[in-house]
Amino acid sequence: MEKPKALPGSALHQFFLGTTQRCFRELAVGDETVIAYVATVLTEFARSDRLYELRTARGRAVDDVGDMQRAADSAEGLRTRAARKYIGDYTLFMTGLFRAHVESRGILDYYVEAGQRSYRAVSELDLSLFRTGFLLFEQLAQNFEDYSGALDYMRKTCFARQSGQSSFARFLEDVEGWLRTGLSNN
Repeated sequence: MEKPKALPGSALHQFFLGTTQRCFRELAVGDETVIAYVATVLTEFARSDRLYELRTARGRAVDDVGDMQRAADSAEGLRTRAARKYIGDYTLFMTGLFRAHVESRGILDYYVEAGQRSYRAVSELDLSLFRTGFLLFEQLAQNFEDYSGALDYMRKTCFARQSGQSSFARFLEDVEGWLRTGLSNN
């Protein structure tokens, strides 16, 4: 499940890194490690196959966090870690860039709590396995709402949608445009 990270030198990643740095610094949230991680999540989730990575046994994309958590609960070892990390990344992405959609479904608090729990579980697993990244995931868990809010601010200031157009459609159009103009190696 854990896919290779986006190429740090890709133009799309550089775009997200610069945008994330600017917005997070304006709000005084996150350090360079968190900013780089969030930019990588944005780059990865710009790909629809990464956004809906978890699949049922029949191949249907899983887009329900409860179903994701059940899948993570049934996984073992590093697959559990990968599933928990994915849930943290997915909920951060959705509560940040697509907050209005999550709020309209009445699940914002649920997503925030699921993201915090997932990142904390990754931190604990990493610590038990003597992996060095455990502090990053603990920081993501502790400050999840701040980072989610910073992504919502980023959406409002950098990805403003045109009237009558859904934020999902606008984001996908932007990503498709970046791909067409060669801004991405994805």
